[in-house]
Amino acid sequence: MPYTQRAIFQFWAPLAATWLMMALEGPFLAAVIARLADPTYNLAAYGVAFAFALLAEAPVIMIMSASTALVEDATSYRRLRRFTYALNAAMTVVLALFLMPPVYDLVMTDLIALPSEVARLTHVALWILLPWPAAIGYRRFYQGLLIRGGRTRLVAAGTVIRLVTMAATGLALFHWGSLPGAWVGAAALSAGVVLEAAGSRVMVRAVVAKLRATPDTDARPLSYARILRFYYPLALTSLIGLALQPMLTFFMGRAPSPVESLAVFPVVNVLSFIFRALALSYQEVTIALIGRQGEHTRAVSRFAFWLGLGTSLGLAAIAATPLADFWFGTISGLSPELTRVSLLPALILVPLPALSVLQSLQRGILVNARRTPPITWATALEIGIVAVGFPLLSAAFGWTGVVSAVTVFVVGRLAAVAYLAGPVRSAGRAVREAGNPGQPAGRRDDGRR
Repeated sequence: MPYTQRAIFQFWAPLAATWLMMALEGPFLAAVIARLADPTYNLAAYGVAFAFALLAEAPVIMIMSASTALVEDATSYRRLRRFTYALNAAMTVVLALFLMPPVYDLVMTDLIALPSEVARLTHVALWILLPWPAAIGYRRFYQGLLIRGGRTRLVAAGTVIRLVTMAATGLALFHWGSLPGAWVGAAALSAGVVLEAAGSRVMVRAVVAKLRATPDTDARPLSYARILRFYYPLALTSLIGLALQPMLTFFMGRAPSPVESLAVFPVVNVLSFIFRALALSYQEVTIALIGRQGEHTRAVSRFAFWLGLGTSLGLAAIAATPLADFWFGTISGLSPELTRVSLLPALILVPLPALSVLQSLQRGILVNARRTPPITWATALEIGIVAVGFPLLSAAFGWTGVVSAVTVFVVGRLAAVAYLAGPVRSAGRAVREAGNPGQPAGRRDDGRR
């Protein structure tokens, strides 16, 4: 029996609230930074630091999808947990090595050519964000278990802990500290995600106890080799995808109006992310609800259609109306000059939330079918279009960096979802043909047919 749209909504809503609450971090911290000293430099430094923190977390960010899809018994729980912890430690070491002065100066000053003040502020902000990748990986592993156990409301509760901690830290440093704005933003983010990770571990205790008591459900228990075959395309996808912001930072630093573009881009991107966040939550919904043989694909896809339409219309309601001046000037605290720079990029980004919903649906179908490599190829295509398109647009039209950035962002995402259409159809057919109604979800092999 297919899921009703109401049932899908009830499962999705807490996860959507989680992503939406996380999306609100950006506007809140941007508003705080904009009201401290030297807002243009500090907004630019915060945006660069956040982009590189996202790059450091890239290999661990898909752990939520992996734990939702793979953890079914005591053995799979223990092995994926060890895999996650090792990955967390590795990414923390990589970020620390990047922050060593010779490496950092080579990348940020020589390669990206950041203004010296922006580079200085960014360096300290990234040290403050050093706990970020491990905390993200830790909490996403346990949140995946909560989703698999149907306890999506507890995922949202963890995000409430994160937001309260982040806001309290940011406001305390704003009122009683004297730190630059970029460092305030980084400290608030680090504090929030560490407390959220701890809260997620407490809330998942009942699910973990049940898993530890569950004997292996397969004669061939989940091995580290199978985990690696399943996960490395997802990790590579995140790594390639999250390289997008550092790449755009590199290009904007060399395009017309570099400081204004670097200051405005994180604010415009955050507005778009508020609506894209509702899309990002849909990948795990698809994995969890689509069914063993894809029998709920139609219902899940129908919900995705209306979700995509609604999110893009919501962004248009702000970007294409006088609410844009209110958002950028009053809420985000940008100067009149930076507000004017923000208007066109916000309009260009209107299709992006709908494309992101479609992408989440496609990825969820492929993960459910254990066919993760096409996800990587689609993301590589998206990034390739950005890498080639940005210089071409800047050279041909002389656009400001932020306008070129958002344009290639949308075009790249459109190309990625178009590429995935074929693999998704193929995966759907394969799951239906190979499905066994008596076989538990997730006991298919890891994608190699």
